[in-house]
Amino acid sequence: MLATPAAIRHIEDHDWDDVRRIYADGIATANATFETEVALREDLEQRWVAGQVFVAETDGRVVGWSSVSPASARHCYRGVGETSVYVDGAARAQGIGKRLVEHQITAAETAGFWTLQTSIYPENRASLRIHEAAGFRVVGRRERIAQLNGLWRDTVVLEWRSVTP
Repeated sequence: MLATPAAIRHIEDHDWDDVRRIYADGIATANATFETEVALREDLEQRWVAGQVFVAETDGRVVGWSSVSPASARHCYRGVGETSVYVDGAARAQGIGKRLVEHQITAAETAGFWTLQTSIYPENRASLRIHEAAGFRVVGRRERIAQLNGLWRDTVVLEWRSVTP
């Protein structure tokens, strides 16, 4: 159990080792992503929207992170982002993922995003519950969308829509 509630803040240079460690932990679960290796910092920085990457920190330790990536390079979709959230294995089931998702929504909406989307394995029930509780709704299921470690996997597609025009 964490001693103090996690503070959510923008990522800083000294956070990258922890972010990549937590990402590796998520990859190892085989229930968080189709990725099989942690991307380099430079690749992640290019992938993620500047100002839309946050870490959760408690007692001076990074215990989770979230990010928004552009859903498309097309201008008409500039306000649509794809979200990711990862929590350190030792810090799961303590409300950190929920706080990160809620913070991400607020920050993204403030930055002009009107839609956030994510794809989650149906087996990752905790992440599905967190997203639905934060206002995401299920819009579909992609069956056998891709293989992970030689096995076809489905994903549940969820989206959050701003009520502000």
